[in-house]
Amino acid sequence: MTTGTSSKLPYAGIRIVEFTHMVMGPTCGMVLADLGAEVIKVEPVAGDNTRRLLGSGAGFYPLFNRNKKSIALDLQKPEGRAAAQRLVATADIVSENFKPGTMKKLGLDYETLRQTNPRLIYISHKGFLPGPYDHRTALDEVVQMMGGLAYMTGRPGDPLRAGASVNDMMGGMFGAIGAMAALAQREKTGVGQEVQSALFENNVFLVAQHMMQFAVTGQPAAPMPGRISAWAVYDVFTVKGGEQIFLAAVSDSQWKVFCEAFGFGDLFVDPRLKTNNDRVQARDWMMPILRSRLADHSAAELSAVFEKNGLPFAPITRPEDLFDDPHLNATGGLAPLTLPDGRETKVPLLPLMLDGERLGIRSQPPAMGQHTHELLAEIGYDAAAIAALAASGVIAGAT
Repeated sequence: MTTGTSSKLPYAGIRIVEFTHMVMGPTCGMVLADLGAEVIKVEPVAGDNTRRLLGSGAGFYPLFNRNKKSIALDLQKPEGRAAAQRLVATADIVSENFKPGTMKKLGLDYETLRQTNPRLIYISHKGFLPGPYDHRTALDEVVQMMGGLAYMTGRPGDPLRAGASVNDMMGGMFGAIGAMAALAQREKTGVGQEVQSALFENNVFLVAQHMMQFAVTGQPAAPMPGRISAWAVYDVFTVKGGEQIFLAAVSDSQWKVFCEAFGFGDLFVDPRLKTNNDRVQARDWMMPILRSRLADHSAAELSAVFEKNGLPFAPITRPEDLFDDPHLNATGGLAPLTLPDGRETKVPLLPLMLDGERLGIRSQPPAMGQHTHELLAEIGYDAAAIAALAASGVIAGAT
């Protein structure tokens, strides 16, 4: 089941005002919103540009902006900035992911806001933490290239970015973790603080295992497609009908089970294949034998044998296939979502449970400025003042 109300969630009663777009900042807000916080998305009066992205960006807005409210303000006008400042005065947390200096120009930077709200927690999501690179414009692809991840993902000589926005999403998650730590600290001190999260440093954290491999062994880590595997059987196999499936046997006990399941007794007793390290050294001649012997089995047959014997396996699945995944659907891992154009779909939830429940969707991704009028009324604007702001183009959204 999924939780339907925020009252029982850990961050119920926490208000967050976010000045974010694209993926990194909105991911941070989504995590905290799913955990019960009231997250208010401040958009330009023309709407967040993320709403209009095509191709690989088309799903950004509906995915990362569920469980939020939207207020549309023109921050280039004094009246819009004044409204934002009044809204921020009611917040526990401000989150932003604009270029360095942008929020300072608007009078919405941490140093300015903390003067009147010392309990404020301020999350800045940037390309780089403060230092020699912090003036650069970063993208997920930029930091993957300069941070070693593209090198490790692609074939030797062919760097390739990961197939998802891993740094944007993880950077936002670390921003949320920092906010959680700051909230816990505020309980002790009564004072807020600034939290900073960055794409480049996140990417370096992702490749730290390869850095430490070099530190320990003195040998550079090879790109994953060209690596010397730590395990003998750990590969994608092309089988009957051209299907592909990932199969693995990563220990001596699994090798025994694997050989018994398929009747490969000759391989099991071969002294050259006695231990996992022996089999790693023998991969050049062992793997062609295994590929040949398994080629006449279907992927379904192999899956059944591996599942029956507790061996690791995986079908090669496309993202769109996951909407019909039996495990996700049986466990409530996909929740109903209404897209901005009104169509219904399903969306993955946060990959965790609290007290035996998934963290569900309490409100759909908001229309642009959907909550503008109600939020302005809440912070003291009367109907005439709101109408005047609308007439002058300072605000936008539903009445």
